Amino acid sequence: MTIELDFMAVLAQWPLLLRGAAWALALTAISAVLGVALGIACAWARTEGAAPLRWVVGAYVELIRNTPFIVQLFFIFFGLPALGLRLSPEWSSVIAMVVNLGAYAAEIVRAGVQATPRGQVEAAMSLALTRAQTFVHVVLPPALRRVWPALVSQIIIVMLGSAVCGQIATQELSYAANLIQSRNFRAFEAFIIATLMYLLMAIAIRHVLNRVGDRFLFGGRRG
Repeated sequence: MTIELDFMAVLAQWPLLLRGAAWALALTAISAVLGVALGIACAWARTEGAAPLRWVVGAYVELIRNTPFIVQLFFIFFGLPALGLRLSPEWSSVIAMVVNLGAYAAEIVRAGVQATPRGQVEAAMSLALTRAQTFVHVVLPPALRRVWPALVSQIIIVMLGSAVCGQIATQELSYAANLIQSRNFRAFEAFIIATLMYLLMAIAIRHVLNRVGDRFLFGGRRG
């Protein structure tokens, strides 16, 4: 028995594939900005916040990090309407990705913050900087330099996780591949091509974020 592969039958649907890739990248870009910002805020809350705030943020981090992303996505898309809040597949995907990335980024950033030498903090306090100013100007920049590779890796994991969002009809890449194979029954070829596209996007995102970090965030000083 011979198996004949026909990749052209899938590539003929290239507008669907490109649109799916564009959706995946757009979801990743939005969730990366908002998710890292949420992670930084949560890291501050866990290191500098009051005890009740630390407990609430800690509960959020543990809840998200110990439950599957698809369950979080389904809760937002299928569960929230029961409470009267109905969201589109795209907005549900963005919120789920931001909430997921925020929890992981919080622990990554917190690790960088806790590695800051105590002497730097004491020096900042001796210059009459407030706790917030000390965190933003003294503690956070070197902390981000230390953990930037880990943050980039987590952003890529979230991008790859966006493939799950096709389960709620978000028109990202895996949704496009599934739609194509339902039309021409070329499932193997469709998902091989989708896999290669995810690989290329992951490599490109890592390269871009490393360049952005080195050139614009850290001035080429990241070790």
